[in-house]
Amino acid sequence: MADNDQSGNQANGGAQTQPQFALQRIYVKDLSFESPRAPQSFQEEWKPEVQMDINTSAKKLGENVFEVVLSITITTQCNEQPMYLAEVQQAGIFAISGIPQAELEQTLGAYCPNILFPYARETVDNLVMRGSFPPVHLAPVNFEAVFAEAMKRKAEQQADGSDSAATTH
Repeated sequence: MADNDQSGNQANGGAQTQPQFALQRIYVKDLSFESPRAPQSFQEEWKPEVQMDINTSAKKLGENVFEVVLSITITTQCNEQPMYLAEVQQAGIFAISGIPQAELEQTLGAYCPNILFPYARETVDNLVMRGSFPPVHLAPVNFEAVFAEAMKRKAEQQADGSDSAATTH
């Protein structure tokens, strides 16, 4: 019987060194909607030009606890006139431990935004409809590819900085 308890404790102790990931909370951090030309904009033919900007950021809140913020800005114009501007910051608090630094960066920069995106997409859609405009259906985003591209640019900038520093000496 004592052997069973000991093996269970060893299994539990070993599990603590394993990578762990837990979503603690998802929330709207910031929300903004502007319709500068309303009500005139409702009387015009609806042929929108939509621009979407996406950004992510992460910060450490405590030991093994991180906040990840997915920021989406939608700017819509018709005939070069602004129709609306919708900004959403969808955030999440994640408990992450036992992950090497390189994998942690990818988790915070790609995996966590993938979790937040459906919530942000719903918030944007709801916000735009409450402004009395047709819904915006955001296409899925490949955050893995976005993260890989950001890492590639970062490496190129570091390489350029190293080359510059080497040539000035």
